[in-house]
Amino acid sequence: MNKSTKIILFSVIALFIAGMALYPAVKKQLKKENTSLKTSAPAGASGGRKGSSLNVNVKIMQPETLVNIIPISTATIIPDEEVDLTFETPGKITGIFFREGSSVKKGQLLAKVNDRSLQAELQKLQAQIPLAEDRVFRQKSLLEKDAVSKEAYEQVTTELDKLMADIELTKARIAQTELLAPFDGIIGLRNVSEGAYASPSTIITSLTKIIPLKIEFSVNEKQADYVSPGMEIAFQTPPDLTVYKAAIYAIETRVDPKTYTLKVRASYPNANGRMRPGRSASVEIHSTPIYNALTAPSESVIKEMGRDIAYICSGGKAKQVTLDIGMRTASDLQIINGLNSGDTLIISGVMQLRDGLPVIIDNYN
Repeated sequence: MNKSTKIILFSVIALFIAGMALYPAVKKQLKKENTSLKTSAPAGASGGRKGSSLNVNVKIMQPETLVNIIPISTATIIPDEEVDLTFETPGKITGIFFREGSSVKKGQLLAKVNDRSLQAELQKLQAQIPLAEDRVFRQKSLLEKDAVSKEAYEQVTTELDKLMADIELTKARIAQTELLAPFDGIIGLRNVSEGAYASPSTIITSLTKIIPLKIEFSVNEKQADYVSPGMEIAFQTPPDLTVYKAAIYAIETRVDPKTYTLKVRASYPNANGRMRPGRSASVEIHSTPIYNALTAPSESVIKEMGRDIAYICSGGKAKQVTLDIGMRTASDLQIINGLNSGDTLIISGVMQLRDGLPVIIDNYN
């Protein structure tokens, strides 16, 4: 072993002996520092707690007006009345008396088919009235003198009645040659021209009543409980951003078994006649207001073992209460029982709360 090797070996041995001598002191110092870190860690990881308290936001319970707004994505605007107009009897069209797209009144004559043969028949029958009435008069005079039998008198009166019935029948057939407006409305485009032959299956034109209009939409089973006649709705017809008001007037009697929805109709006055049927609309149903209601934000109420519970702040501590829930809106719940006016409801950090936990109020809502 040369001199250099001996020097290196002695140096390693010396360092090893020194390390063994210093090890207890170094171990004690590391343990002390680790203990200090563990003691200070909770202060920086409290998650809003100061000591053993929880910082929370609260709401002071006060009576307010609660209105449930139910959004409906799709609705259809339909006319109040609409019908395809046809003649009741076949014939050649002799006159068209309307202008396409114009307004007409109920009972207005719109078109007519040839009735010359019926008019001639009517004149023939009416010409027989004087003779028939004269026979009845003479037979009645003779009957009063017992100059004829009662059967002879009844025969001529029956012939007069039959004549008058034939006249009424002919008038009814003439009326069938006239196309009259069944209600006030707007005439559509005509499908025939004067001189064409029309049968009862030939659609002459359409008639639409647009004052008022109907808004038709469907609600699901849960929403159906909050819908009733007289309720107000608001609707828009994109791209028009104007909000229009209408009122529900009718609800279908049963839920559709295929879609589990209930059809609803509302009436919109459309006083100026500017809105046209056939457009789609988005609807919001505004329920009947509930006055002096206590409401809680949905996030402040949790389910626990089948119960609805919340926490109030009482004496600086969280206190658990059991609630009875009424109407549910998109953001709030109606509280029937469990909370009173003036209670301080905790509305944040609810999942971290427990009965009796000290709380510190940060904000009032």
